Order: sequence, then structure tokens, then C-alpha cells
Amino acid sequence: MPDRILTNQDFERMVETSDEWIVTRSGIRERHISDDQTATSDLAALAAQRALKEASISPEELDVIIVGTASPDMIFPSTACLVQNLIGARNAAPMDLQAACSGFIYALTVGKAFINSGQYRTILIIGAETLTKITDYKDRSTCVLFGDAAGAAVLRPAEKDEGVLETYLGGNGSLWHLLHMPAGGSRKPASHETVDQRLHFIKMSGNEVFKAAVKAMGDAALKVLQKAGMNGQDVDLMIPHQANTRIIKATARRIHLPMDKVYVNIDRYGNTSAASIPLALDEARRKGKVKPGDVLLLVAFGGGFTWGSALIRW
Repeated sequence: MPDRILTNQDFERMVETSDEWIVTRSGIRERHISDDQTATSDLAALAAQRALKEASISPEELDVIIVGTASPDMIFPSTACLVQNLIGARNAAPMDLQAACSGFIYALTVGKAFINSGQYRTILIIGAETLTKITDYKDRSTCVLFGDAAGAAVLRPAEKDEGVLETYLGGNGSLWHLLHMPAGGSRKPASHETVDQRLHFIKMSGNEVFKAAVKAMGDAALKVLQKAGMNGQDVDLMIPHQANTRIIKATARRIHLPMDKVYVNIDRYGNTSAASIPLALDEARRKGKVKPGDVLLLVAFGGGFTWGSALIRW
């Protein structure tokens, strides 16, 4: 994540809000913000290089690079193409995958399918965002929520009953208007009018998104457990998308999982969208909260709406 930190106290000086309001509504106390020179591909490439080093894999060994992001460097080429160039993965097929905050789960599911098909062996998946670039700092309801970060993982074939056990994906496109960025695409190309109307920033109907996220994340957690023939008691650690502590607690209750088996770091990073799950997974691993043989439940919800979950035996 970037070095610069923006605290709730900083926001008290920027917009009409308070530390108490932000913490009560979201659980966020601070978030990391990229500078003007740092793009999504820069954070993604750094995370990728660290993941490759830990996996003792050279960039040339990669078959595919999948980047999940809702804040690409540009409409085209893909951020994955830029990452491929930055890390020197000349043999890899690069592609972006857009599922907003569910992007890492979607990338994991696609990577798993590629490996299971036998077509590819070594896949790099990345969740990376610089959502603060498209955050409206005049909108008090959304500007306090988002931070920037990237996380990456290397996928290779695993033994039976190890690695990625099951995944589940879902969505509801009829609710797209509740969380979106209106302009910059073919529907509303960039113009003086779209810029003046501040349409190149995230727009969110917070209460409606909250209600949909509570249901969808709970459903996704239950469905992936059912696919694997498991229940909440089989889960050693849940690593949810870090959007809101109330949503996280509601998801844990749906599968009867105590909060001491849920990893939460939203207070220090905010909502980093597709980066939030790999960021939390890596942090939990480094703190010794993930042990060999543990069953991990990853679950996310994002704009679209999209949602997804995955069960991993570490």
C-alpha cells in the first residue's frame, strides 16, 4: 500500500464529518492514499514482484496474469498488460477482470479453472486499486470509505483436498445504478459537461448497497460451504472483503462463526476493493494466524452487483 495515510481527523478538516460518525458507520479509522504519480499498475507490479519472490518463481515462468480492478490505469490497454511489462513476464497472457470489490475472488476462480483444465500451470492473480483517484472528496458519504492497495498470489496445481477447494460466484446486474461511476465509458464519454457534473467519480446509494451486501455476502458464504459439504464449524479463519464492519459481522453470524475467527483490518486500510482480501490474507499469514491445513473462507461483494466466495485449505 502507499505510504501516505489519511486519518479520520484529516477528513474532519476536509468535509462535514467526524471520527465518531465514520467509525460507527464503517469501522474505518485511516486509509492509505496514492500520490499523483502512482497508478494501479505500479501497486500491482510491486505486489506481483513480492509474490513471485516468495514463491521462488521467475516472471518468465508465468503463463497468465489476471488483474482484478475497478480502477485501471486507462480503458485500454489492460492494467495486466502494463504489469506484464513492468515485471518482465514476457511469456504470460495478460488480462483484466472487472468485478469491482469481488475482483480477487473472480480472478481466483478463473485461475483455478485454467489450472484444472490443464491448459496452464502457473498463474499470477492480482487485486489492485487506486479508487482514491475516482473518489469525490466533496461527497462526505463516500470520500471517507476508500483506500489504495494491491495484493497478489501465485497459483499452481495442488494435491487433492488442498489449495482452492471450492468457489462460488454470483451477481445482480439490475442493481448496477446503486454503485457506479457514470461517465468515462461509451455511455457517457468524457466531455466538459460530464466533468462539470462530477460524473467521473464513484456514486453510491449507501443504505441500499449495505442491505444488498449483507444478504449477498451471507448467501455466498453459505453456498460455498454447502458446495464443499462443510459448515461454519469447519472454518478456521474467514477473510472477508473489508467494506464495513457491520457487514462483516452479519456475514459471520449467518454461518455461526465467532468474530475471533474473522480477520478484520478495515480500520487501518479502509475499503480497498479488489485488493482488500489479498491484503488481509497476507497480513493474517504474516501474523501467524494462518497455519498449514487451515480452512480459509474468502467472501466478497462489489459493484455490479457481484459477489463471490472461495474455500482454501492452506
